[in-house]
This record gives sequence, C-alpha cells and structure tokens, in this order.
Amino acid sequence: MSRPRSFDDDVVLSRAMDAFWTNGYAGTSPAQLAEATGVSKGSLYNAFSSKRALFEKCLDLYHQQISELAKGLMDHPGPTRECLAEALRSVVDADLAQPQRRGCLIGNTAVEMAGQDPEIAAKLRRMQDESTGWFAARIERGQREGDVRPDLDPRAFAEHLANTLAGLRVMAMTHEAPVLYRIIDAALAAV
Repeated sequence: MSRPRSFDDDVVLSRAMDAFWTNGYAGTSPAQLAEATGVSKGSLYNAFSSKRALFEKCLDLYHQQISELAKGLMDHPGPTRECLAEALRSVVDADLAQPQRRGCLIGNTAVEMAGQDPEIAAKLRRMQDESTGWFAARIERGQREGDVRPDLDPRAFAEHLANTLAGLRVMAMTHEAPVLYRIIDAALAAV
C-alpha cells in the first residue's frame, strides 16, 4: 500500500511550472525541481512518473491559466479594437512587471523543443490554435456588433494577432512598454 501524498499537487505544479518557465525544460534538473517544489526527487517521480510527465502537466496548467485570463479579457464590453488593445497591453504589462522577464512558456517551449519533439509540437499547436480562436471569436463578435469591418477575415486577422502576441512576448524580454505599445497599435490598425 502506498503512502498518501504529503504535498498539494497544485502547489507543486505551480512551483515546477515556474522552474521550467525560468530555466526551460532541458535547463531544469531534477534537483532544481526538488528544490523549487520542496518535494524530494523520489516523491516527485513517484507522483508524476517522469520529468517529462511533470513538464506536460505544467504546460497544461500554464495553458489553463492563460485560457482563464484570455476569456476574461476577450469578454470585455466595448469596441473590439479597444478590447484587443487592452488584452495585448495587459499581457505586455504582466511580462514587464516580472522580476525576471521570461516571455511565454508555450512560446519558449516551441523554440526549445518543437523542432525535435513531434508530441510536444502537436500539443503546443493545439494550445496556439485555441488562443488564435479566442481572437477570431472576438473579431466575429465585433463584426456582428458592427464595430469591425465586415470584409475582415476573422481567422486570418486572429492569426496575425496571435503572431503579434508571440513576438510581443519575446520582445518584452528586451524592450520597454512604449515600443511594445506601438507594435500593438500598428497590429490593430486594420480593425
């Protein structure tokens, strides 16, 4: 009979996510995970089976958190352009407020692993496609409400915004708000 866990999975996942987000998958050792979570390596592997399985759960947690944030941001009343600008600026502001600018865990993982790991690449694509869908849904809503041009292709423009957001997350590691806000304004000029 196995012993009951002496730790909270949600707390451990959150701390492990921060370690992976800061150091990358390859750059995060089992010892670093044990230190970050406060759980011994053996207990971590007993609970999550492997570093890879723990990492994938951390990616899922990260995606869940940004999904909840995005749903709130995309549901704001008012003109679509203002809603989208506020959403992009809030992500930039959150990135800039971090003590260590880390960008996006999904984007960082794509750069680090997607080229060599088809399973991770597929997982990341599903996550990215979902986030593109949030933009598309808000653009379609704006078209129904009459504040977005009817000839604008919602999916193509959403892909443009998703690409812009990915770039903003990278540039936020080295640039300040005025530059990033100009990029947002230029990206939304077509709405």
